[in-house]
Amino acid sequence: MKPRIKRKPVIGRPESSAANLPETVRKDLDSRLARIEGHVSGIRRMLSEGDDCDSLLVQASAVRSALNGVLVGLMEAHVESCVVPCAQNGKNAEAIGRFRQALETVLKRS
Repeated sequence: MKPRIKRKPVIGRPESSAANLPETVRKDLDSRLARIEGHVSGIRRMLSEGDDCDSLLVQASAVRSALNGVLVGLMEAHVESCVVPCAQNGKNAEAIGRFRQALETVLKRS
């Protein structure tokens, strides 16, 4: 019997998949995320080694700033690959709704 392949559930709209982003955008975002991942590992190491809180706060703030850059890049790509084409197809209300939903997701506070 063949092993079952687990498919990731699609959240949102399949046409706004990251697979539809230009390769350059995906590579840039992946590179940024890899740097963030490395930075977080460094912070965890600093924490386990007992570094001072001021240094930890500075590094954590740098990660937050870098993650904000990723969010901006994703928003720009979403607008270009999903919102604008939707509006160009005459679906203005849907395009505005997609933009609002994206903003709400990015700006949501936990």
